[in-house]
Amino acid sequence: MAITLNHTIVPCFNNVESAKFYCRLFGFEYIGEFSRFIVVRVNDTLCLDFDSRDKFESNHYAFKVSEQEFDEIFERLQTGNINYGSGPCEADDMKINHNYGGRGVYFRDQNGHLLEMLTADYVMPAH
Repeated sequence: MAITLNHTIVPCFNNVESAKFYCRLFGFEYIGEFSRFIVVRVNDTLCLDFDSRDKFESNHYAFKVSEQEFDEIFERLQTGNINYGSGPCEADDMKINHNYGGRGVYFRDQNGHLLEMLTADYVMPAH
């Protein structure tokens, strides 16, 4: 069996608002409360557990999507008037990138986390 990431904690100011934002934008499934977390299903193997906190450092979360999903999510970004950009240091230049023959975009959620959406994997050298 291949090892997979099962879940990760996303620190946030309001776990319900944050979980609903990710569901609206990405189309993830809202599972609901589990212990002190609000759980969102990304796919068959991964959940995001949103955890309300007063203080936290921002993180980076990258999601690989299909070309069609990119179009749908990008449209929701634009409709939601969310600033986006072509790179991690240009997260608000209102451009997308075409790295590795695909498309990619960066933007921030309401908690300051840097989100990335990409359609092509980074090219990694063979070992």
